[in-house]
Amino acid sequence: MKIPVLRATLAAAATAAIAAANPAGGQSFPTKPLRVIVPYPAGGPADTVARLFGQRLAASLGQPVVVDDRGGGGGIIAAEVAARSTADGHTLFLGAIQTHAINPWLYAKLPYDPIKDFVPIMPASFDPLMLAIHPSVAADSVQQLVALARSRPGKLLYASTGIGGSSQLGMELLKSMARIDLTHVAYKGAAPAFVDMLSGQTQVTFLGISGLMPHIKAGRLKGLAVSGAKRSAAAPEVPTVAESGFPGFEVVTWYGFMAPAGTPASVIRALNAELARIANLSEVKDRLAAAGAETVVMTPEAFAGFVKAELTKWGKVIREANIKAD
Repeated sequence: MKIPVLRATLAAAATAAIAAANPAGGQSFPTKPLRVIVPYPAGGPADTVARLFGQRLAASLGQPVVVDDRGGGGGIIAAEVAARSTADGHTLFLGAIQTHAINPWLYAKLPYDPIKDFVPIMPASFDPLMLAIHPSVAADSVQQLVALARSRPGKLLYASTGIGGSSQLGMELLKSMARIDLTHVAYKGAAPAFVDMLSGQTQVTFLGISGLMPHIKAGRLKGLAVSGAKRSAAAPEVPTVAESGFPGFEVVTWYGFMAPAGTPASVIRALNAELARIANLSEVKDRLAAAGAETVVMTPEAFAGFVKAELTKWGKVIREANIKAD
């Protein structure tokens, strides 16, 4: 009985916020189609999330929402375009852990400032990773894997989706907390990383839950733990890294809606309320849960605080691991 009440409350809040952004006698919002700039190619997880929210945002705002996929450069190209866009709420950016918490530490100079050039609006999805190993590795838990790694420093190879990605950073954080040494093998994306994990060329990885689960169910890989703060609905039987002996460990690949700095506060509040309403729709939650992700509703202020905390957290990991962009 609580869910209908929550939805009604969110719907009322969204309606009130949009009304507040459209003062009588003033220019209304929105007055034209909205554009969501996505920093990755079409067809990927970010594109899917943008369209999932965009379709419903268009229906409620009465204006088309166009998803503009601009992959390349680790998200830098898209972030610069978004940062230089008109700050009126009609251009949004699907910011990500890469663009706002990792790139600033990998590159000596960026054409955008992740904090000064954007106003966070609302998270879109939080996607934890899963720590998986090849069946040939004699371990059935995180603690057993750590013990094995300590007995064979540098001998176990871990696969990542590329330099500076959440896959690598998650493993480097675990290496630091567990005081173990694994050798990094970087791939250009998840697909080639999967190939060598399945063949046993590499033995350990942090990859997306949805991609790993079919292989884990088939016995081709073993899932030891998920990287989020709580267990994943996609694999509730798998413990978190935190509850496996490393409290405080948390790694999520996240996406969130942002606007160029200078966008009116009334528009930010209106968009936050509407995006929060959409995030709480059961159909949206179910779609994301099927991919191992979840929605998290935040105020713009809370989301801004989260982004700053992520920037600080991953800066420390990148510096200590001496990770540099290619």
